[in-house]
Amino acid sequence: MPGKREKLNVNLNLNVRGLAPSATLAINEKSNEMIRQGRTVYKLGLGQSPFPVPEQVVEALKINASKKDYLPVKGLPELREAVSGFKYRYQKIKSSPEDVIIGPGSKELIFILQLVYYGDLIIPTPSWVSYSPQARIIGRNVNWVPTSPDNNWRLSPERLELICRSDPDRPRIVILNYPANPTGCTYPRDRLKKLAEVARRYRVVLISDEIYGLLHHKDRHQSIAHYYPEGTIISSGLSKWCGAGGWRLGTFIFPRELRWLLDAMASVASETFTATSAPIQYAAITAFNGSPEIEQYLFHSRRILRGIASVLVEMMRDMGAELPVPDGAFYLFPDFGKHREMLNRRGIYTSSELCSALLEETGVALLPGLDFGMPPEILTARIAYVDFDGPEVLRKAWQESPEGELGKAFVKENCPRLIEAFEKMGTWFSGL
Repeated sequence: MPGKREKLNVNLNLNVRGLAPSATLAINEKSNEMIRQGRTVYKLGLGQSPFPVPEQVVEALKINASKKDYLPVKGLPELREAVSGFKYRYQKIKSSPEDVIIGPGSKELIFILQLVYYGDLIIPTPSWVSYSPQARIIGRNVNWVPTSPDNNWRLSPERLELICRSDPDRPRIVILNYPANPTGCTYPRDRLKKLAEVARRYRVVLISDEIYGLLHHKDRHQSIAHYYPEGTIISSGLSKWCGAGGWRLGTFIFPRELRWLLDAMASVASETFTATSAPIQYAAITAFNGSPEIEQYLFHSRRILRGIASVLVEMMRDMGAELPVPDGAFYLFPDFGKHREMLNRRGIYTSSELCSALLEETGVALLPGLDFGMPPEILTARIAYVDFDGPEVLRKAWQESPEGELGKAFVKENCPRLIEAFEKMGTWFSGL
């Protein structure tokens, strides 16, 4: 007769049986453990902004640290108003505070949306590591849509059409993340318009994950909500552009046509997280209302990320990798397929085996393409180029090099760990 523990194991929900921890969090914990053991590790696995939270926003948090009351489930009214105004300033997208919901991170909001809306999930391959596991936990079908490096790993309107037209009335959620994690690539306006046409034709609910929108390296982010306003939910937050990942504050902006979905999410939120942290919501008002100082913070953040990307892409290509130049965010997505034969001789056949070997032999922590939905034999990896002293580099760019492009000399002087990590990888590949 099975014991109590065995019964619990038998009754484990099949949707979560075998579900591993989030790959990004797992690589961070493994890197930290190796560092505690005295190893030198270059932390290019976790996609955490290297930049500090703007000082104005930190001061606002200090001022509001005593705020302790439960706030409305949908969010502090003043913050919802600030988020609505923020989106209009940057994208000229009109909304009202009533169209906004605040949550403890956009990750949680995406999960709750999938919970309340019964529909298949459609995501391009590669995509962020948590979209698919969230759908699996809830028990939804996931349609991975293949993409190609020739198209900078972007979702094709033709492929989306093929999936939708096979069962045109089936409810579906499409998640479009741009600039994208893991590639850093975004969508040109014409592609957004064509995707919007398909989404409208099949009445899909489209989550436009624009968490990296303000980190478009040339400040040219364009939202698909301009072309499919009635069916697009805009997802963002503080984690990337404001450097406040650990604060856990996310935002959804709904069209009025989907207000019923917002209300359904609020009902679930009232029974789960109740409300987002009060001091953080009050501080976020300052972030979303903006200021000249925050504009300068963003300007220099983009310059730094753009300059680093140009140097690292060149180094990657010198070591035989193929990859697009990112449009935004702080990611590279190289394909090491040209080294396949030599890697195979060493018993390395998958992206996971490749990243494990690099970590053990060079100390460079990357995430394999497999974690982003790529077939295991495709030798891709995601590099989060964030292992540098963000506050100091931001200060130098802002105060000492306030104009022009930040080239190779600046990157080599101010981001030595990144240069060292890439040199170690180059030496490793040349020694295969």
